[in-house]
Amino acid sequence: MARKRLTREESRQETRARLLESAAELFAERGVNGASVEQIAEGAGYSRGAFYGNFADKHELVVELLKHRTLRELDEVTAIARKPEPFAALREWHKERAEHLVGWLSLRAELLLYALRNPSFRPQMAERERIARDAHAGSIEATFSSLGVEPPADPAFLALIVHALEDGLLVQRLLSPDEVSDGVVVDAVELLMRSWSAAGAAKGDS
Repeated sequence: MARKRLTREESRQETRARLLESAAELFAERGVNGASVEQIAEGAGYSRGAFYGNFADKHELVVELLKHRTLRELDEVTAIARKPEPFAALREWHKERAEHLVGWLSLRAELLLYALRNPSFRPQMAERERIARDAHAGSIEATFSSLGVEPPADPAFLALIVHALEDGLLVQRLLSPDEVSDGVVVDAVELLMRSWSAAGAAKGDS
């Protein structure tokens, strides 16, 4: 069967998606500063002109890549939170991510380094982190609501703890795979939620 002819907009979106995918791989491997526009375009199967036909410069691509990854992860986490057994679904999600943990953490680290070296990028990085924390806060609120217990502190603060813990535990998983399991993040969050639920219940009884 012949491939359906793409509209101009569909073709443009496909080109941008391939450039973003190529950039993500190169940034994880060589760093943002170590990957040239030419290499990104070549990795996607396009010319340098195709790159500049979609992005003004590499900085604009970095911003778009961060936005793309953030929205994709948000969709995935939101879908997990809606499942009948969210912790089981989250455990499976982390197990799948563990297969690509080196690339995932490498890209995350490179984007953080880019934010450190480029102050103009920090607001976008901060917004990405806020969206991730908001997703955690929503899950925490829903969990406490289902238990009929008041959270022991502002869910936004609890979400900050979970988000920071997740980053640290994933680094430990990468460095000590024989000692730290794929499900370490979920194990830690479950432990925290049990502790926080008990604290919330005690707070409500006082």
